[in-house]
Amino acid sequence: MRITHNLRMLRGLFLLALACAVQAQSPDASDWGYYGGDAFGQRYSSLAEIDRHNVEKLAVAWQFRTGELGEGFESASTLGFAATPLVAFGLLYLSTPTDIVVALDPATGRQRWRYDPRVDRKRSYAEATSRGVSIWEDRDVKRTGPCRRRVFIGTLDGRLIALNAGTGTPCTDFGSGGVVGLGGEAVTSPPTLYDSLVIVGSRNGPVRAFDARTGASQWTFPAAGAANVEAVMSVDEDRGMVFVPTAGADANSLVALEAKTGKRLWQHPLLHRDLWGFGIAAQPALVDLELNGTPIPAVLQATKSGMLFVFARHSGNPMFPIVEQRVPRSRQRTDRASPTQPFPVTPALVAQNPAEPLQAWGVTFWDRAKCRAKLKRYRNEGVYTPPDEQGAILWPGDLGGVNWGGIAFDARRQRVFAAVNHLPMLITLTAHGTSREGLLSPLGLPCTPPPWGTLVSVDMKKNEIVWQVPLGSTKGMGPWFAPARNFGTPNMGGPMVTAGDLVFVGAAMDSQFRAFDLETGRELWKYRLPAGGQATPMTYRAGQDHRQYVLIAAGGNGELGTPRGDYVIAFALPR
Repeated sequence: MRITHNLRMLRGLFLLALACAVQAQSPDASDWGYYGGDAFGQRYSSLAEIDRHNVEKLAVAWQFRTGELGEGFESASTLGFAATPLVAFGLLYLSTPTDIVVALDPATGRQRWRYDPRVDRKRSYAEATSRGVSIWEDRDVKRTGPCRRRVFIGTLDGRLIALNAGTGTPCTDFGSGGVVGLGGEAVTSPPTLYDSLVIVGSRNGPVRAFDARTGASQWTFPAAGAANVEAVMSVDEDRGMVFVPTAGADANSLVALEAKTGKRLWQHPLLHRDLWGFGIAAQPALVDLELNGTPIPAVLQATKSGMLFVFARHSGNPMFPIVEQRVPRSRQRTDRASPTQPFPVTPALVAQNPAEPLQAWGVTFWDRAKCRAKLKRYRNEGVYTPPDEQGAILWPGDLGGVNWGGIAFDARRQRVFAAVNHLPMLITLTAHGTSREGLLSPLGLPCTPPPWGTLVSVDMKKNEIVWQVPLGSTKGMGPWFAPARNFGTPNMGGPMVTAGDLVFVGAAMDSQFRAFDLETGRELWKYRLPAGGQATPMTYRAGQDHRQYVLIAAGGNGELGTPRGDYVIAFALPR
């Protein structure tokens, strides 16, 4: 009896120590310490407690409401709760669309602290969102004090703020009272961290690096022309490289910088002269690709035009050939449209051919005829058809392809997973710029055949699409007599893949959170969220029993017009 009792005590002490170790984990040791899961942006988790055999039992474990619903906010119509939370130091960290930072107990969802930067709520923002925060721990063990562990956030009104990770109070040794000004340029993505540098991009400004301890400026990489770097950047710390996706009329490129100095190491244009709003929005994914049995460090970049570019990480050489192909010519005399565009030989994730009038889709003969007339009326020569004053059909539209949700990568199977948009748009040049609207029937449904949103799996070894399934139901879309089927809807947000052979994704307009079988693409589980789930999910372990949780922010998206809310919902298997 005494031996058994002692063994139980030892086992209990061991589990308690292990739980404490897990609770104190640093970002690098965390289950999800970065926006993209890790610094490489792979959105892959090695957790497998939840798998394809038991996922149907997944249920809500806890729910938290941030309280941010846009009250008194001038740009409330553009609010989008797109945050992917992080876990480290025993807490779960997230940000609201107005840059309020909240720390929660990861096992219960109880609030531990809250910090409101009080962004200007009367200012007009083109996009009011925050995709998350970044967390940092000083590796210099000689440095102690309350701000050795920090949370960084960039704000809509152009500030970089450092907070004490334990209490949420500003780190007064950083900048001025915990704040560094960024010239008023809006920041919607979490900062990137390298060693003791915090690196941040913005809507219309350069990429800048600051000392993570003091806030002192370290280097600046100027964005060319009207380019911006709103997307999340990725870091290869071993090689000292940061990968920067740029977006702009003349500079849609993937750029590799030396992280210490900001020196450009290589750059590849992915789109010449962007007339369509196809700016690169997805985080680059740093992966090891197995070619001829040899793993080669690579960077994968998905685009809104539905293409997947692959480069050797160190040299920047294309690992899959890129072919310059002729594209439709512009009819505008003043337009400097490029006669060619780069096309990788990886599988296209969207249709690149014109939408033929015979393809017109509708639920009745009447609306189908109206769509057929639109497809005949407007210029329609496939991907990269230049806009003009008479109107041109853009398919896919500027939502994507692949938008800011990016891709997930499973190294075991060398698979890429992406949520893809197939929504057609009508793009027209006007005296004041460019107007864009959905190419829709009079009943409010797209004029091209479904699916209008898909979840796609690409085998990089075989360089082929393994499966592609509709993502989202049309229930509630269109008139009452429209069929409510799993046609696939436009989406915002990305997938996450786990060692449990599951792909989790929200994103679709029907507010459902889903799990798919990694091998087959079969839907295994879904849960209707109380608001739009236009965010990328994450997963982690918490509590003394190391229970696995899957979490998503559900607050809707202004651009898609999905139901608004302020929910953070964690799911787990029954105990």
